Amino acid sequence: MINYDEEIKKFSPSLDIDQAEDAIYNANIKDITDVVLDMLKEFKENE
Repeated sequence: MINYDEEIKKFSPSLDIDQAEDAIYNANIKDITDVVLDMLKEFKENE
């Protein structure tokens, strides 16, 4: 039978996952909200 407590103690995430998380969280990527806010700003400036 599998001892889940022992398996969890032995678990360590792979470095690939940690590196991917860092890349995702540290990326400064515009989302749709940023795009819409930029468009509204430009629209107000051109009025």
